[in-house]
Amino acid sequence: MESKVENQLKFASAVLQAAKEKNLSLRKLSAASGLEYSQVQRICKGKVNLALSTIVALSEGLEISLSKLFSYYETLN
Repeated sequence: MESKVENQLKFASAVLQAAKEKNLSLRKLSAASGLEYSQVQRICKGKVNLALSTIVALSEGLEISLSKLFSYYETLN
């Protein structure tokens, strides 16, 4: 079982990968998701244990489904 920190870092990588594929900077992702830029930065550094509402906001900002966002997560080692 992965630790909390490992999960946070893995999810951070998934968000970064999805943003890169959508050609979104962290600032653009912040604006599109309605999250503070500093919060998006912390998420993308694996510093935040996310609430479901934040994960939903990120998927909406990325314009992908939750399942697609989690598919990025699942493909990371």
